[in-house]
Amino acid sequence: MTLSNAEEQLMQYLWKQKKAVAKDLIEAYEDPKPATTTIATLLKRMQDKGFVDYKQLGRSREYYPLVKKKDYFSKQMNGLIKNFFNNDAAQFASFFTETTDLSKAELKKLKKMIDQQIDQKTEKK
Repeated sequence: MTLSNAEEQLMQYLWKQKKAVAKDLIEAYEDPKPATTTIATLLKRMQDKGFVDYKQLGRSREYYPLVKKKDYFSKQMNGLIKNFFNNDAAQFASFFTETTDLSKAELKKLKKMIDQQIDQKTEKK
């Protein structure tokens, strides 16, 4: 299941804060800040989707993420590669390196990361 853009933005704030009441989440937004009812609706939808839950603190609810940012991002990236690049990671990498303005140093850093992953996978065999 995925999040809408508005839910994803709110989730980013919650991941950053780790746990927060609605007031703290609203404060994280730039002006104009969303209405309390908007945040409440988004949090309810995110709870229904299994992304967040809360602990009752008196009259307030302290929300916390149920899904790790890394896990969500990984699933989104895999979906992107599957849907837009025919499940071909090399096609994605080619597109990414050709359409972004990466410096030579950044490309070398990427290459080093890939080489490290190859080495790790070779060692496991």
